[in-house]
Amino acid sequence: MDALTLLLNRRSASRLTTPAPDNEALNTILQAGMRAPDHGALKPWHFVVMQNEGIERFSQLLHKAAVVGNLGPEVEEKAKNAPFRAPLIITVIAKVKDHPKVPEWEQVVAAGCSVQAMQMAAVAQGFGGIWRSGSWTHDAVVREGLGCGEHDQIIGFLYLGTPALKAPMTVSPADLTDFVTYF
Repeated sequence: MDALTLLLNRRSASRLTTPAPDNEALNTILQAGMRAPDHGALKPWHFVVMQNEGIERFSQLLHKAAVVGNLGPEVEEKAKNAPFRAPLIITVIAKVKDHPKVPEWEQVVAAGCSVQAMQMAAVAQGFGGIWRSGSWTHDAVVREGLGCGEHDQIIGFLYLGTPALKAPMTVSPADLTDFVTYF
């Protein structure tokens, strides 16, 4: 698949199953994440790869966060099951550094670009993915469990695997009317 076709037909795959990317495909995905735009060459990101036992540990971490947060049995169960929606998850953490020329927001955006690059690299290799975020990205228990420092930000959780549902190969072009102004 050429790059423009890949970009113009990007979509999330919310139902993912095995197989997950193997070690070679995963390495390519991670290498793509490392190529995100990066003012100052700070590489302000860290990737936490979860599969197999890591998925189980993440399940336990989310469950613990729900219990500590006193969110109730229904949310506790949902939290415990959430990681099993895909056979591979990459948590992307913005490792914000104090820098005189590169503000925090640029570093966070750079980490976000790494997620997009990794999702596109997965799709280019025949896999699917969905970038999930939500309240767990700010939860103190989750942040501590994933090794976040005080100024780090969890950008999201990139769920990867094989799409369980066959999606159309192309999407309709977007209507740019409300989104573009020529100056």
